[in-house]
Amino acid sequence: MSAPAPNPIGGPGTKRRMRLLLPALLMLVAGATAAVIALNRLDEDPLDPTAPPSPAARHTAGTDPAAALAARGAYLARAGNCAGCHTRPGGAPYAGGRAIETPFGAVHAPNLTPHPEAGLGRWTAAEFWRAMHNGRSRDGRLLYPAFPYPNYTLVTRADSDALFAWLRTLPPAPDATPPNRLRFPYDTQAALAVWRALYFRPARFEEDPTRDAAWNRGAYLLRGLGHCGACHDGRNLLGAAREQDGLGGGLIPAQNWYAPALNRRSEAGVAHWDEADVIALLRTGVSRHGSALGPMGEVVRNSTQHLDAADLHALAVYLRALPDADGSTATRSVSAPAAADPAAAAPAAGLGAGLYDDHCAQCHGAQGEGVPGIYPRLAGNRSVLHEPPANLVRIALGGGFPPVTAGNPRPFGMPPFATVLDDAELAAVLTHVRTSWGNRARPLSAHDVNRYRDAAQR
Repeated sequence: MSAPAPNPIGGPGTKRRMRLLLPALLMLVAGATAAVIALNRLDEDPLDPTAPPSPAARHTAGTDPAAALAARGAYLARAGNCAGCHTRPGGAPYAGGRAIETPFGAVHAPNLTPHPEAGLGRWTAAEFWRAMHNGRSRDGRLLYPAFPYPNYTLVTRADSDALFAWLRTLPPAPDATPPNRLRFPYDTQAALAVWRALYFRPARFEEDPTRDAAWNRGAYLLRGLGHCGACHDGRNLLGAAREQDGLGGGLIPAQNWYAPALNRRSEAGVAHWDEADVIALLRTGVSRHGSALGPMGEVVRNSTQHLDAADLHALAVYLRALPDADGSTATRSVSAPAAADPAAAAPAAGLGAGLYDDHCAQCHGAQGEGVPGIYPRLAGNRSVLHEPPANLVRIALGGGFPPVTAGNPRPFGMPPFATVLDDAELAAVLTHVRTSWGNRARPLSAHDVNRYRDAAQR
Protein backbone atom coordinates (compact mmCIF):
# COMPACT_ATOMS: atom_id res chain seq x y z
CA MET A 1 0.00 0.00 0.00
CA SER A 2 1.53 3.34 -1.00
CA ALA A 3 1.72 6.31 1.42
CA PRO A 4 -0.73 9.18 0.81
CA ALA A 5 0.70 12.00 -1.27
CA PRO A 6 1.53 15.14 0.72
CA ASN A 7 -0.63 18.19 0.25
CA PRO A 8 0.69 20.25 -2.63
CA ILE A 9 1.87 23.79 -1.94
CA GLY A 10 -1.19 25.95 -1.97
CA GLY A 11 -3.42 22.98 -1.21
CA PRO A 12 -6.21 22.94 1.38
CA GLY A 13 -3.87 22.14 4.31
CA THR A 14 -1.53 25.02 3.54
CA LYS A 15 -4.44 27.43 3.17
CA ARG A 16 -5.86 26.35 6.52
CA ARG A 17 -2.51 26.93 8.22
CA MET A 18 -2.23 30.36 6.61
CA ARG A 19 -5.72 31.28 7.79
CA LEU A 20 -4.67 30.36 11.34
CA LEU A 21 -1.27 32.12 11.19
CA LEU A 22 -2.38 35.34 9.55
CA PRO A 23 -4.48 36.61 12.48
CA ALA A 24 -1.67 35.72 14.88
CA LEU A 25 0.85 37.64 12.77
CA LEU A 26 -1.47 40.62 12.51
CA MET A 27 -1.96 40.60 16.28
CA LEU A 28 1.82 40.41 16.79
CA VAL A 29 2.42 43.36 14.46
CA ALA A 30 -0.40 45.34 16.09
CA GLY A 31 0.96 44.59 19.55
CA ALA A 32 4.50 45.59 18.60
CA THR A 33 3.23 48.81 17.00
CA ALA A 34 1.19 49.65 20.08
CA ALA A 35 4.22 48.99 22.29
CA VAL A 36 6.42 51.27 20.17
CA ILE A 37 3.80 54.05 20.29
CA ALA A 38 3.37 53.67 24.05
CA LEU A 39 7.12 53.69 24.70
CA ASN A 40 7.42 56.87 22.63
CA ARG A 41 4.84 58.59 24.84
CA LEU A 42 6.35 57.79 28.24
CA ASP A 43 6.41 60.66 30.73
CA GLU A 44 5.03 63.09 28.14
CA ASP A 45 2.79 65.81 29.48
CA PRO A 46 -0.19 66.83 27.35
CA LEU A 47 0.12 70.26 25.75
CA ASP A 48 -2.56 72.93 25.70
CA PRO A 49 -3.29 73.48 21.99
CA THR A 50 -4.83 76.88 22.77
CA ALA A 51 -1.75 78.21 24.59
CA PRO A 52 -0.27 81.25 22.79
CA PRO A 53 3.43 81.34 21.88
CA SER A 54 5.68 82.58 24.64
CA PRO A 55 6.30 86.31 24.21
CA ALA A 56 9.72 87.43 23.12
CA ALA A 57 11.63 88.57 26.16
CA ARG A 58 13.68 91.72 26.66
CA HIS A 59 17.04 91.09 28.28
CA THR A 60 17.27 94.18 30.45
CA ALA A 61 19.52 95.02 33.32
CA GLY A 62 18.31 95.20 36.89
CA THR A 63 16.45 92.86 39.17
CA ASP A 64 13.51 92.21 36.86
CA PRO A 65 12.58 88.49 37.25
CA ALA A 66 12.35 87.97 33.48
CA ALA A 67 15.82 89.44 33.01
CA ALA A 68 17.21 87.28 35.81
CA LEU A 69 15.63 84.19 34.23
CA ALA A 70 17.14 85.04 30.85
CA ALA A 71 20.55 85.67 32.41
CA ARG A 72 20.35 82.25 34.02
CA GLY A 73 19.46 80.78 30.65
CA ALA A 74 22.47 82.42 28.99
CA TYR A 75 24.73 80.71 31.54
CA LEU A 76 23.03 77.36 30.99
CA ALA A 77 23.41 77.70 27.20
CA ARG A 78 27.14 77.97 27.69
CA ALA A 79 27.18 75.11 30.18
CA GLY A 80 25.48 72.96 27.53
CA ASN A 81 27.67 74.26 24.66
CA CYS A 82 24.52 74.88 22.61
CA ALA A 83 26.40 77.15 20.21
CA GLY A 84 28.74 74.29 19.32
CA CYS A 85 26.06 72.71 17.14
CA HIS A 86 23.54 75.49 16.62
CA THR A 87 25.94 78.09 15.19
CA ARG A 88 27.49 77.28 11.83
CA PRO A 89 30.85 78.82 10.87
CA GLY A 90 30.19 82.36 9.66
CA GLY A 91 26.51 82.18 10.59
CA ALA A 92 24.41 84.17 13.01
CA PRO A 93 24.59 82.96 16.62
CA TYR A 94 22.18 80.09 17.28
CA ALA A 95 20.70 80.33 13.76
CA GLY A 96 21.47 76.64 13.13
CA GLY A 97 22.41 75.09 9.83
CA ARG A 98 25.50 73.20 10.96
CA ALA A 99 25.62 69.63 9.68
CA ILE A 100 26.09 67.00 12.38
CA GLU A 101 27.68 64.06 10.61
CA THR A 102 26.59 60.59 11.72
CA PRO A 103 27.18 57.08 10.33
CA PHE A 104 23.64 57.28 8.91
CA GLY A 105 23.96 60.66 7.17
CA ALA A 106 23.88 64.29 8.23
CA VAL A 107 21.43 65.95 10.61
CA HIS A 108 21.26 69.75 10.49
CA ALA A 109 21.00 71.66 13.76
CA PRO A 110 17.88 73.87 13.75
CA ASN A 111 17.53 77.61 14.19
CA LEU A 112 17.00 78.44 17.89
CA THR A 113 16.39 82.17 17.48
CA PRO A 114 12.84 83.53 17.98
CA HIS A 115 12.16 83.95 14.27
CA PRO A 116 8.46 83.07 13.74
CA GLU A 117 9.01 80.94 10.62
CA ALA A 118 12.61 79.76 10.70
CA GLY A 119 13.13 79.46 14.44
CA LEU A 120 11.34 79.06 17.76
CA GLY A 121 9.16 82.17 17.47
CA ARG A 122 5.90 80.24 17.67
CA TRP A 123 6.99 77.80 20.34
CA THR A 124 5.87 77.80 23.93
CA ALA A 125 8.01 77.01 26.95
CA ALA A 126 6.06 73.75 27.34
CA GLU A 127 6.86 72.70 23.78
CA PHE A 128 10.54 73.49 24.32
CA TRP A 129 10.50 71.41 27.51
CA ARG A 130 8.94 68.53 25.60
CA ALA A 131 11.77 68.69 23.05
CA MET A 132 14.37 68.67 25.82
CA HIS A 133 12.73 66.02 27.99
CA ASN A 134 10.97 63.79 25.45
CA GLY A 135 12.76 64.46 22.17
CA ARG A 136 9.60 65.57 20.38
CA SER A 137 9.27 68.70 18.24
CA ARG A 138 6.50 71.30 18.35
CA ASP A 139 4.66 69.63 15.44
CA GLY A 140 4.81 66.21 17.10
CA ARG A 141 7.69 64.82 15.05
CA LEU A 142 10.26 62.70 16.85
CA LEU A 143 13.68 64.33 16.98
CA TYR A 144 16.89 62.58 15.99
CA PRO A 145 19.25 61.90 18.92
CA ALA A 146 22.01 63.90 17.24
CA PHE A 147 20.19 66.42 19.45
CA PRO A 148 21.27 64.74 22.69
CA TYR A 149 17.91 64.50 24.41
CA PRO A 150 18.90 61.10 25.88
CA ASN A 151 21.08 63.33 28.12
CA TYR A 152 18.96 66.49 28.18
CA THR A 153 16.01 64.48 29.49
CA LEU A 154 17.63 64.93 32.93
CA VAL A 155 17.50 68.73 32.69
CA THR A 156 14.96 70.20 35.10
CA ARG A 157 11.87 72.06 33.92
CA ALA A 158 13.16 75.19 35.66
CA ASP A 159 16.45 75.10 33.74
CA SER A 160 14.62 74.35 30.49
CA ASP A 161 12.38 77.39 31.02
CA ALA A 162 15.40 79.60 31.78
CA LEU A 163 17.18 78.43 28.66
CA PHE A 164 14.08 79.07 26.56
CA ALA A 165 13.63 82.51 28.10
CA TRP A 166 17.16 83.45 27.06
CA LEU A 167 16.73 82.11 23.53
CA ARG A 168 13.72 84.44 23.24
CA THR A 169 16.06 87.41 23.74
CA LEU A 170 18.22 86.61 20.71
CA PRO A 171 17.88 88.62 17.50
CA PRO A 172 15.55 86.67 15.17
CA ALA A 173 17.50 85.15 12.28
CA PRO A 174 15.64 84.11 9.10
CA ASP A 175 18.02 81.24 8.30
CA ALA A 176 16.00 78.20 7.26
CA THR A 177 17.31 74.86 8.49
CA PRO A 178 18.51 72.71 5.56
CA PRO A 179 16.83 69.32 5.22
CA ASN A 180 18.57 66.38 6.80
CA ARG A 181 20.58 64.06 4.57
CA LEU A 182 19.92 60.62 6.02
CA ARG A 183 19.89 57.31 4.19
CA PHE A 184 16.79 55.12 4.04
CA PRO A 185 15.37 53.78 6.33
CA TYR A 186 17.05 56.02 8.91
CA ASP A 187 15.22 59.03 7.45
CA THR A 188 11.81 57.66 8.46
CA GLN A 189 9.86 58.41 11.62
CA ALA A 190 8.96 54.73 11.90
CA ALA A 191 12.61 53.68 12.13
CA LEU A 192 13.29 56.45 14.64
CA ALA A 193 10.31 55.37 16.75
CA VAL A 194 11.65 51.81 16.90
CA TRP A 195 15.11 53.10 17.85
CA ARG A 196 13.62 55.16 20.66
CA ALA A 197 11.53 52.24 21.87
CA LEU A 198 14.74 50.23 22.15
CA TYR A 199 17.14 52.81 23.53
CA PHE A 200 15.43 55.90 24.98
CA ARG A 201 13.48 56.42 28.18
CA PRO A 202 12.65 59.88 29.52
CA ALA A 203 14.12 60.35 32.99
CA ARG A 204 14.46 62.92 35.74
CA PHE A 205 17.60 63.62 37.69
CA GLU A 206 17.47 62.26 41.21
CA GLU A 207 20.04 63.31 43.76
CA ASP A 208 22.01 60.64 45.57
CA PRO A 209 21.32 61.21 49.30
CA THR A 210 24.59 59.48 50.20
CA ARG A 211 26.60 62.12 48.31
CA ASP A 212 27.18 65.79 49.08
CA ALA A 213 25.74 68.75 47.19
CA ALA A 214 28.86 69.28 45.06
CA TRP A 215 28.88 65.67 43.81
CA ASN A 216 25.17 65.85 42.95
CA ARG A 217 25.60 69.15 41.14
CA GLY A 218 28.51 67.71 39.17
CA ALA A 219 26.48 64.62 38.29
CA TYR A 220 23.60 66.80 37.07
CA LEU A 221 25.83 68.95 34.88
CA LEU A 222 27.86 66.10 33.43
CA ARG A 223 25.02 63.65 32.79
CA GLY A 224 22.42 66.20 31.73
CA LEU A 225 23.10 69.62 30.25
CA GLY A 226 26.81 68.97 29.70
CA HIS A 227 25.90 65.74 27.81
CA CYS A 228 29.43 64.41 28.29
CA GLY A 229 28.18 60.88 27.67
CA ALA A 230 27.21 61.85 24.11
CA CYS A 231 30.90 61.38 23.29
CA HIS A 232 32.40 59.49 26.24
CA ASP A 233 29.82 56.69 26.50
CA GLY A 234 30.75 55.04 23.19
CA ARG A 235 28.16 53.89 20.65
CA ASN A 236 26.79 50.63 19.31
CA LEU A 237 26.10 49.93 15.63
CA LEU A 238 22.76 51.76 15.80
CA GLY A 239 24.22 54.85 17.43
CA ALA A 240 22.92 54.22 20.95
CA ALA A 241 25.10 54.57 24.04
CA ARG A 242 26.69 51.27 24.97
CA GLU A 243 26.21 52.19 28.62
CA GLN A 244 24.34 55.39 29.47
CA ASP A 245 26.60 57.59 31.62
CA GLY A 246 29.13 54.78 31.94
CA LEU A 247 31.75 57.12 30.42
CA GLY A 248 33.74 54.12 29.19
CA GLY A 249 34.99 55.90 26.08
CA GLY A 250 34.76 55.16 22.39
CA LEU A 251 35.39 56.43 18.88
CA ILE A 252 33.12 59.39 18.12
CA PRO A 253 30.99 58.31 15.13
CA ALA A 254 31.85 59.95 11.79
CA GLN A 255 34.44 62.25 13.44
CA ASN A 256 37.20 59.68 14.03
CA TRP A 257 38.30 61.24 17.30
CA TYR A 258 38.56 58.92 20.28
CA ALA A 259 36.73 60.11 23.40
CA PRO A 260 38.78 58.41 26.13
CA ALA A 261 37.23 56.67 29.09
CA LEU A 262 36.69 59.02 32.03
CA ASN A 263 36.52 56.05 34.38
CA ARG A 264 39.98 54.64 33.59
CA ARG A 265 43.21 55.99 34.99
CA SER A 266 44.95 54.61 31.91
CA GLU A 267 42.87 56.79 29.60
CA ALA A 268 41.32 60.03 30.94
CA GLY A 269 40.38 59.26 34.52
CA VAL A 270 41.37 61.99 36.98
CA ALA A 271 40.80 60.30 40.34
CA HIS A 272 44.54 60.58 41.00
CA TRP A 273 44.74 64.28 40.01
CA ASP A 274 44.56 67.19 42.42
CA GLU A 275 41.26 69.05 42.15
CA ALA A 276 43.13 72.18 41.08
CA ASP A 277 44.52 70.35 38.04
CA VAL A 278 41.05 69.16 36.97
CA ILE A 279 39.69 72.68 37.29
CA ALA A 280 42.66 74.11 35.38
CA LEU A 281 42.02 71.77 32.45
CA LEU A 282 38.32 72.67 32.32
CA ARG A 283 38.91 76.40 32.80
CA THR A 284 42.01 77.00 30.65
CA GLY A 285 42.39 73.91 28.47
CA VAL A 286 45.81 73.03 29.95
CA SER A 287 47.05 71.50 33.17
CA ARG A 288 50.18 69.90 34.58
CA HIS A 289 49.01 66.56 33.19
CA GLY A 290 47.93 67.47 29.66
CA SER A 291 45.91 69.65 27.31
CA ALA A 292 42.43 69.57 25.80
CA LEU A 293 42.58 69.12 22.01
CA GLY A 294 40.15 68.33 19.20
CA PRO A 295 36.45 68.15 20.20
CA MET A 296 37.33 68.54 23.89
CA GLY A 297 39.19 71.74 23.07
CA GLU A 298 35.97 73.09 21.55
CA VAL A 299 34.09 72.15 24.71
CA VAL A 300 36.56 74.06 26.88
CA ARG A 301 36.54 77.09 24.57
CA ASN A 302 32.75 77.30 24.19
CA SER A 303 31.58 75.92 27.51
CA THR A 304 33.61 74.93 30.54
CA GLN A 305 35.86 78.00 30.68
CA HIS A 306 32.69 80.04 31.26
CA LEU A 307 31.47 78.02 34.25
CA ASP A 308 31.55 79.61 37.67
CA ALA A 309 33.85 78.40 40.43
CA ALA A 310 31.14 76.40 42.19
CA ASP A 311 30.24 74.42 39.05
CA LEU A 312 33.88 73.78 38.15
CA HIS A 313 34.39 72.48 41.69
CA ALA A 314 31.28 70.28 41.33
CA LEU A 315 32.49 68.76 38.05
CA ALA A 316 35.92 68.10 39.54
CA VAL A 317 34.38 66.42 42.58
CA TYR A 318 32.22 64.16 40.42
CA LEU A 319 34.99 63.25 37.96
CA ARG A 320 37.48 62.48 40.73
CA ALA A 321 34.92 60.24 42.44
CA LEU A 322 34.32 58.01 39.41
CA PRO A 323 35.33 54.41 40.17
CA ASP A 324 38.44 53.33 38.29
CA ALA A 325 37.57 50.54 35.86
CA ASP A 326 41.28 49.71 35.64
CA GLY A 327 41.22 48.57 39.25
CA SER A 328 44.32 49.19 41.32
CA THR A 329 46.75 49.30 38.42
CA ALA A 330 48.54 52.60 38.28
CA THR A 331 48.86 52.81 34.52
CA ARG A 332 47.64 50.23 32.08
CA SER A 333 50.08 49.71 29.22
CA VAL A 334 49.31 48.05 25.95
CA SER A 335 51.87 45.39 25.21
CA ALA A 336 53.40 45.55 21.78
CA PRO A 337 53.10 42.32 19.83
CA ALA A 338 56.30 40.76 18.61
CA ALA A 339 57.35 41.89 15.15
CA ALA A 340 56.73 39.25 12.52
CA ASP A 341 60.00 40.14 10.79
CA PRO A 342 62.66 41.61 13.11
CA ALA A 343 64.99 42.25 10.20
CA ALA A 344 62.33 44.40 8.52
CA ALA A 345 61.39 46.13 11.75
CA ALA A 346 64.90 47.40 12.45
CA PRO A 347 65.05 49.84 9.52
CA ALA A 348 61.60 51.18 10.44
CA ALA A 349 62.75 51.71 14.01
CA GLY A 350 65.79 53.56 12.78
CA LEU A 351 63.64 55.66 10.46
CA GLY A 352 61.27 56.58 13.30
CA ALA A 353 64.11 57.58 15.65
CA GLY A 354 65.71 59.71 12.95
CA LEU A 355 62.44 61.46 12.10
CA TYR A 356 61.80 62.09 15.78
CA ASP A 357 65.21 63.74 16.16
CA ASP A 358 64.57 65.89 13.06
CA HIS A 359 60.98 66.98 13.73
CA CYS A 360 60.01 66.36 17.37
CA ALA A 361 62.92 66.36 19.82
CA GLN A 362 63.42 70.14 19.73
CA CYS A 363 60.07 70.61 21.55
CA HIS A 364 59.31 67.25 23.16
CA GLY A 365 62.87 66.44 24.26
CA ALA A 366 65.30 63.71 23.32
CA GLN A 367 63.77 61.42 25.95
CA GLY A 368 60.17 62.54 25.45
CA GLU A 369 60.35 64.66 28.59
CA GLY A 370 58.67 67.74 27.10
CA VAL A 371 58.73 71.22 28.65
CA PRO A 372 56.34 71.67 31.62
CA GLY A 373 53.51 74.07 30.83
CA ILE A 374 54.56 74.44 27.19
CA TYR A 375 55.18 71.19 25.30
CA PRO A 376 53.59 67.97 26.57
CA ARG A 377 55.62 65.08 27.88
CA LEU A 378 55.47 62.02 25.60
CA ALA A 379 57.10 59.53 27.95
CA GLY A 380 54.24 57.97 29.90
CA ASN A 381 51.66 60.15 28.15
CA ARG A 382 48.31 58.34 28.26
CA SER A 383 47.16 59.78 24.92
CA VAL A 384 50.18 58.22 23.21
CA LEU A 385 49.05 54.75 24.33
CA HIS A 386 45.35 54.97 23.44
CA GLU A 387 43.82 52.22 21.38
CA PRO A 388 42.56 53.02 18.82
CA PRO A 389 45.38 55.53 18.16
CA ALA A 390 43.00 57.98 16.46
CA ASN A 391 43.90 61.07 18.50
CA LEU A 392 47.66 60.60 18.24
CA VAL A 393 47.50 60.11 14.47
CA ARG A 394 45.08 63.01 13.94
CA ILE A 395 47.22 65.39 15.99
CA ALA A 396 50.34 64.38 14.07
CA LEU A 397 48.50 64.91 10.79
CA GLY A 398 46.51 68.05 11.56
CA GLY A 399 48.46 69.63 14.38
CA GLY A 400 47.66 70.03 18.05
CA PHE A 401 46.21 73.27 19.31
CA PRO A 402 44.78 73.78 22.80
CA PRO A 403 41.83 76.18 22.93
CA VAL A 404 42.25 79.91 23.29
CA THR A 405 40.79 80.76 26.70
CA ALA A 406 40.80 83.70 29.07
CA GLY A 407 43.19 81.78 31.31
CA ASN A 408 45.47 80.75 28.43
CA PRO A 409 45.03 83.33 25.66
CA ARG A 410 48.13 82.36 23.67
CA PRO A 411 48.51 78.58 23.86
CA PHE A 412 51.50 76.81 22.41
CA GLY A 413 50.59 74.54 19.49
CA MET A 414 52.06 71.86 17.29
CA PRO A 415 52.24 72.26 13.50
CA PRO A 416 50.61 69.72 11.18
CA PHE A 417 52.76 67.12 9.45
CA ALA A 418 50.24 65.83 6.91
CA THR A 419 52.09 67.52 4.04
CA VAL A 420 55.57 66.93 5.47
CA LEU A 421 55.60 63.18 6.13
CA ASP A 422 53.94 60.37 4.20
CA ASP A 423 51.92 57.58 5.83
CA ALA A 424 54.90 55.24 6.27
CA GLU A 425 57.07 57.98 7.79
CA LEU A 426 54.36 59.09 10.20
CA ALA A 427 53.77 55.47 11.19
CA ALA A 428 57.47 55.05 11.87
CA VAL A 429 57.85 58.16 14.05
CA LEU A 430 54.64 57.47 15.99
CA THR A 431 55.72 53.87 16.55
CA HIS A 432 58.99 55.25 17.95
CA VAL A 433 57.00 57.45 20.35
CA ARG A 434 54.69 54.59 21.38
CA THR A 435 57.54 52.15 22.08
CA SER A 436 60.25 54.36 23.64
CA TRP A 437 61.05 55.73 27.14
CA GLY A 438 58.98 53.04 28.85
CA ASN A 439 55.94 53.42 26.57
CA ARG A 440 54.56 50.05 25.52
CA ALA A 441 51.89 50.16 22.81
CA ARG A 442 51.52 48.36 19.53
CA PRO A 443 53.45 49.65 16.49
CA LEU A 444 51.50 51.58 13.88
CA SER A 445 51.38 50.86 10.16
CA ALA A 446 50.94 53.11 7.16
CA HIS A 447 47.38 51.78 6.99
CA ASP A 448 46.71 53.08 10.54
CA VAL A 449 47.79 56.55 9.47
CA ASN A 450 45.90 56.49 6.19
CA ARG A 451 42.68 55.53 7.99
CA TYR A 452 42.61 58.92 9.75
CA ARG A 453 44.27 61.12 7.12
CA ASP A 454 41.08 62.09 5.29
CA ALA A 455 39.28 62.95 8.54
CA ALA A 456 42.17 65.12 9.72
CA GLN A 457 42.20 67.13 6.49
CA ARG A 458 38.46 67.91 6.38
